[in-house]
Amino acid sequence: MGRSGRNNVKINGLIDKGCSIEGRLAFDGSVQINGDFRGDIVSDGTLIIGPEANVEGSVQVGVAIIEGSVKGTVEVKNKIDLRNGGRLVANVVTESIMIEEGAIFHGKCSMIGAEGKPDLDLSRYSKSPDLSKEDGDSLMM
Repeated sequence: MGRSGRNNVKINGLIDKGCSIEGRLAFDGSVQINGDFRGDIVSDGTLIIGPEANVEGSVQVGVAIIEGSVKGTVEVKNKIDLRNGGRLVANVVTESIMIEEGAIFHGKCSMIGAEGKPDLDLSRYSKSPDLSKEDGDSLMM
């Protein structure tokens, strides 16, 4: 089909401006949405949400590049690239997320590692730090 300018990704499918689709989208490769989509999107490939796109529903893809609006639940195996002007209102599970200045993210994000488990054990950070010296004197601040 072609390449998407800034994304430098070969596009296999396109839902363009003026199109409104409701249902389930499954694809190989890369798909760009510039119109409206409501439903489920499933792929191991790359999903590109154009600047004027509105997507609402469940998204499960390998890579997501978001310049438009996405609302719902989002699971991305590799990386989310939320770009300037993009709006993501969702609970997100991903291995990597990049949020550019000017983008909006509202929701919860769970980071997963290669085995599908959180990378960090943050429980040790939930306690107040011990600010005393070994000899029992407190630290001066």
